Amino acid sequence: MASISSLGVGSGLDLSGLLDQLRSAERQKLQPITQQKTQEQAKVSAYGRLKSGLSELQDAVGKLNSNSLYQGLKANVQGGEGMTATTSAEANPGRYEVAITNTARAGSLASTGVSSLDTVLTTTTDTASLQLTFGDAEAGTTTKTVELEAGLTLEGVRDAINADPDAGVNASIINDGSENGYRLVLSSKETGAEAGISGMSFANFTDANLKGDAGTHQKGLDAKLKINGIDITSSTNTVEGAIQGVTLQLDPGLANETRSLIVEKDEESIREAVQSFVDIYNKLDSTLGRMTQGVGEAAGELVGDRTVRTIETGLSRNLTDSVLGGELTMMSQVGISLKADGRLELDTAKLNEVMADNPQALADFFAGADEKAGMAGRLEATLGRALDDENGMIQRAVSGSEARVASLDTRFERTEQSIERTISRYQKQFSQLDSMMSQMNSTSGYLFQQLNMINGQMASGN
Repeated sequence: MASISSLGVGSGLDLSGLLDQLRSAERQKLQPITQQKTQEQAKVSAYGRLKSGLSELQDAVGKLNSNSLYQGLKANVQGGEGMTATTSAEANPGRYEVAITNTARAGSLASTGVSSLDTVLTTTTDTASLQLTFGDAEAGTTTKTVELEAGLTLEGVRDAINADPDAGVNASIINDGSENGYRLVLSSKETGAEAGISGMSFANFTDANLKGDAGTHQKGLDAKLKINGIDITSSTNTVEGAIQGVTLQLDPGLANETRSLIVEKDEESIREAVQSFVDIYNKLDSTLGRMTQGVGEAAGELVGDRTVRTIETGLSRNLTDSVLGGELTMMSQVGISLKADGRLELDTAKLNEVMADNPQALADFFAGADEKAGMAGRLEATLGRALDDENGMIQRAVSGSEARVASLDTRFERTEQSIERTISRYQKQFSQLDSMMSQMNSTSGYLFQQLNMINGQMASGN
């Protein structure tokens, strides 16, 4: 059988070109399969974007469906910087005057100095130690002993202290520039009078004069303040429990300053949660519009998609059906309206009015008595059915499209194999035709030659 490149040699016909045309014509059968696969893959991608938008809406709805949102309080500090406040669920509304005398600080103490960092301070014959004293006569004192190896320099003593997790201090070295300027400096790890380092004594050191320098001692201090005239003491600058459910954070160094603290309903968080819900819903509505509208080449990936219609119907029903069991039953009563174009609009003034006049009714409308009773609960249930990873509507739709893509891949492969078999058959037939016409041309040439010879002989005989 002749190869494709030799087709037509025998017949003089462009059989290779004809075979290429036949191949192109046969491969047109693959185009519908490719188009269907592209459409299904576009659907999978669109389902992914839809799932992302619905998940974002689910998060926004989840915040509205939490009763803690409507019970939350916020702390507002007035009168200057240097103090912040946070609230927990145990807080109650109130107004407080906080007068700060001083904040808490850690104690610090330096030793007397040595002339060189190379000087060996611990003896080689006896075990050396450093005894640390914390607190004072007023706060009460405690001691801690750090055992030291023989042959240590000042740097070795520093490292041994820092390696002891129970030492209660951080050790460093400073040089004051004098003849015996290298000093060991200890700083308490914790603030407060009880935790403040107040003394150090050295046992079995080669420099018998090494001791704590009282002139460089900075006492540890408790934070002292008055809240509405009541004396408060705290060993740290994080003051917890003085006001139930409120934690005060004082900046170090704040002293002789007064701040006002107001604990009140956190209406701003409610307003932000409602506005976020409206904005995210409208964003989803725009996404759905792009996916489900248009015709021809401009059509969205999910035009006429049953899954999308089901989700849209469920969300619309959740928004427009009455909420039972409370004073507020419709979105419009809390300031949310559904416009003709399918988008939501928030009337902030109306929402503020409801928050001020009937905050419990607002909580009942969105969150209800349980997690499925209010409007947000209904929406959360609908979104949950759509987004469930195992059996949700979107997952089922994605699985269906992916299965169709796999089926189309198989169909494409089989069709391509069928085309190649057809082209192979054409090639064989063309090769046979080429061979037959070559033989016919050869026979024709021979006969023509013989006829010419006969004609020549007849002409010479005459």
